Amino acid sequence: MKRLSVHDLKPEDRLRLEFDTVFDQQAALEKQLEPFLQALEEHADEWMPDVVNGKRQRKYSRPSFWKALEERRDGNTSGLGLYRTRWPALDMSLSLWFPPLPPKLGIFINVKPLSFFALAERCHDFIEMVRAWASHYPVTHAMAYSSDDMILAGAPNFGRDDETEYRDGFDRIYEVCWLNVFGPKLVETVGRERMLSTPAHRVEELPNGSVLLVTWPTAADFASKEARLAQARAHAHLRPDLDFDTLVRSLQERSALLAPVQPRFHPDLAPLLSRVVDRAASHQRQRRIAELNAWHPPEPEEWRPADSALPPDVADVERAREHYRTLAEHLVALLHSEVPSVFAATPESLTDADFYFWREDFPKSRPRQALDAHAVPAIGAYLGEVLVRHLGGQWIPRQKLQEAQVLVGDRVWLPFLRAQRSMTSRQALLDYSLTLLFRSAERHRG
Repeated sequence: MKRLSVHDLKPEDRLRLEFDTVFDQQAALEKQLEPFLQALEEHADEWMPDVVNGKRQRKYSRPSFWKALEERRDGNTSGLGLYRTRWPALDMSLSLWFPPLPPKLGIFINVKPLSFFALAERCHDFIEMVRAWASHYPVTHAMAYSSDDMILAGAPNFGRDDETEYRDGFDRIYEVCWLNVFGPKLVETVGRERMLSTPAHRVEELPNGSVLLVTWPTAADFASKEARLAQARAHAHLRPDLDFDTLVRSLQERSALLAPVQPRFHPDLAPLLSRVVDRAASHQRQRRIAELNAWHPPEPEEWRPADSALPPDVADVERAREHYRTLAEHLVALLHSEVPSVFAATPESLTDADFYFWREDFPKSRPRQALDAHAVPAIGAYLGEVLVRHLGGQWIPRQKLQEAQVLVGDRVWLPFLRAQRSMTSRQALLDYSLTLLFRSAERHRG
């Protein structure tokens, strides 16, 4: 039973719920958690967990839920994870604190992708679930929101230092999210009458004095112009000391940072850059695409005209070529477990190697001496071998590796020099990629 992790999906926004409350430590735990389970099972529907994780994974059921909590009991705490095996991905956790710790029940939900909540019916069910929990469990503040948007908003500090945030928590209205539950203390701070008159999609006073506030019918389009205006109106109403136009501008700036950007990458490097983008956090993804759209790698300079090629200066040309093949095999030995395609020595394997070196930040994460002594010679030889095998190239050996050339058409290429330049920084791995040199040689082979 393989659970689907939120990390298994491409970088996308997710809906996140934070719900911290307390429970009666003297009462039976089953009775305390019954409202939680009942509301989850009644309203989760298409994102309902089907895996419960204690010390091991089990198919979700009430008995497996209680078994997992029992297994994970460790002194004064317990908790478990709830997941799904199918789309949408779910990463949900429940945590409990027992005496002598203060009584705490924490519920965290991440459902990915956020676009799953584009339907009003799904959002309504989610709201009803939170309403049921908030009606039974007292909260200071609970919220459901776009994970990306809250990162841009600076949550949970909202401009405060860590010490202040830890001390004060959410002691005033720092942000109005898509879904909010304001506890009685926050309600009184704002004023109950003002809170209940907030212009929003839904405002409801709960039996325990909390107020449920939802700004917009659906969570997925939180960044639309209309949803942002609704969010700003609610925030300005709850915080009359804040300027409405300033709130709108700030929200629109966040929306602009998250707006989809169509990739228009350098055609030779599109497969590589697409993978680079996929490593960016989802809230940074669109900015990264825009940056790479505007970036143009320098044309490879590691070549000279064939009629200017340096002649071989080694005693045994064939033996030197065999040495290059051996060096290339060193790279295969180094990368084969992480980059299996290196066995094939194809243009595609060059891209795979480029990405691996970039992902690992090879120039920074490996000792400089090891790079110069072992990695650069192996990479240069491997690049040269791909030129030989796929472009009909021919090695022209030299005693100095950086001077070794591969003749392709009317140019000779310097693969060891390219490898050395690529290994100077993480950005250099893109500026001087192996892929781009190969594609340039391919175009110029005549």
